[in-house]
Amino acid sequence: MADIDVKICGLTTAEVIEAAANAGASHAGFVFYEPSPRNLRPREAPALVKNVPKSMKRVGVFVEPEDSLLERAITAARLDIVQLHGNERPERLKTIKARHDVEIWKAIPVSKASDLARAQEYRDQADLILFDARTPKASRLPGGMGIAFDWSLLNKFNHKSEWGLSGGLTPENVAEAIAITAAPLVDVSSGVEREAGVKDPARIAAFIEAVRDA
Repeated sequence: MADIDVKICGLTTAEVIEAAANAGASHAGFVFYEPSPRNLRPREAPALVKNVPKSMKRVGVFVEPEDSLLERAITAARLDIVQLHGNERPERLKTIKARHDVEIWKAIPVSKASDLARAQEYRDQADLILFDARTPKASRLPGGMGIAFDWSLLNKFNHKSEWGLSGGLTPENVAEAIAITAAPLVDVSSGVEREAGVKDPARIAAFIEAVRDA
């Protein structure tokens, strides 16, 4: 798998955490956003995250979270990383970092080249920028919908921060995405599911094998 990190996001059962760990995923993602079919309540988190091995970092995904939710989720899930998927401003990232001992990832929705410039606004506050596909305006979900963007937009972009690629990745296309973008980290959710919110261990293994062979 060279030096490419893999985050499997939206984990909801011990079985799929084990599948991700056994296949070699570097990050376990947990969604704390009620509209999502992958939503995890903070009170449910301790029983689930105890299955995450020390070799994997725990990532909590949030959309414009209130302080109380962040407090409860970070503590309950023992999060290493907070991933923000809404319209949070750089000042909000700074506040969260000052209050909690976690890394901050910021997702940037992309549909055209000019969207990439937003990443520069966060380079002083975010530990990693995650380029994700922009979802339809009518959707309540900012991600996890299996939508990809034109990866070639990234192949000449001057990355000034650590970064990763998300949005519409699957076992069938992740090698192509890596070849085009040279992404150092790839993040998948719906692309390894048999239905919305239900992960498929076989697809998780296939995804990570495809990354390893890329």
